Amino acid sequence: MQNLPRLLFTALLITTCAAPAADWPRFRGPDQSGLVTGTGLNPQALEGGAKILWRANVGTGFSSIVVAGGRTYTMGNRKDDGKETDYVWCLDANTGNEIWKHSYPEELKPNLYEGGPNATPTVEGGRVFTLSKTGRAFCLDAAKGAVIWEVDLAREVGAKKPEWGFSGSVLIEGDLAIYNVGDAGTALNKETGKVVWKSGPGVAGYSQPVAARLDGKRVAVLMAASEALALNPQTGAVLWRHPWKTSYDVNAADPIVRGNRVFVSSGYNHGAAVLEVKGGQVTELWKSRVLRNQFSSSVLLGDHVYGVDENQLRCVEFATGNVTWTDRVTGKGTLLIADGHILALSEKGELLIAPATPEEFKPVSRAQILGGKCWTMPALAHGKLYARNAKGDLVCVDLAAK
Repeated sequence: MQNLPRLLFTALLITTCAAPAADWPRFRGPDQSGLVTGTGLNPQALEGGAKILWRANVGTGFSSIVVAGGRTYTMGNRKDDGKETDYVWCLDANTGNEIWKHSYPEELKPNLYEGGPNATPTVEGGRVFTLSKTGRAFCLDAAKGAVIWEVDLAREVGAKKPEWGFSGSVLIEGDLAIYNVGDAGTALNKETGKVVWKSGPGVAGYSQPVAARLDGKRVAVLMAASEALALNPQTGAVLWRHPWKTSYDVNAADPIVRGNRVFVSSGYNHGAAVLEVKGGQVTELWKSRVLRNQFSSSVLLGDHVYGVDENQLRCVEFATGNVTWTDRVTGKGTLLIADGHILALSEKGELLIAPATPEEFKPVSRAQILGGKCWTMPALAHGKLYARNAKGDLVCVDLAAK
């Protein structure tokens, strides 16, 4: 009975802080947090093995999956008549049948990894917004795949390409499509593709812009190549900057905003920090190597952050950085939290479901759902989990099954 108050408090936080699940229209879910409720999740769904509803192959890459209007969207790279080609795929979310695909020439560009597209599509207002690793931005009709507009964004703004290519998914904010391109982002008019504002030509970070209310203002928080920053999403004016230099300029995990505080984390033994922002001034409340997100973003639930520390799962206190548990089962995997449960996908394709508590990581069901390298965060919509590996094997798993 001593844990009852904590469990009740956690349940209250889940119902008041997590986004209710339905579609999964952008990277990391409805509100970019990796945290959802009302999913229809059955935590024991993997007992006796996973129920795979369908399989497909979408080509090499690390683009995650989004789900909107009964359709699934993702990206991959294949050889088409001997030429390396990027594909944007639209599949039926219930059957995996192809509805449409859009292709364009793009090099695979493997570089210490398999290569292929890094960014995840964003679906909004009947349109699909994508970004290639060389900076080609597309706006496609979500129903038919027709090109509404196309912009060679890197060339348009004179932005340098990161070592492993542009990777941040598109943030739709009002009439703007905001990209992590340039040293402090770029915004296009989402209807026309015209540049509304742009920053300098410096190297971008690898994460997506995150919209939030911070320090009394509506902002977009961005991880650039060597700093964390916040900007006015309508004008691009930078409100504050905080140095965050990581080896190889790999700031890939999304920041987390709560109140006037921002959690940031990077790998290569850099670590994490919580920044407090008041009146445009930034203070580090704590900084430590306890949680090193190389590419997989952490999730905040209640007073704790759950994430991948280089090659292990870890739970730390948001306010202090104190570690409450560590588990090595996932390697360089990914996670999301649904209805108070961690859904962790290991780098070798094992899916584990465990209650999200600060006391321990104790899976209640688990199953192998993929092989190969699984570095891409899954998506969860309408009781189904969509996951892929580096070579493009995509599975849809029933997690509502009794």
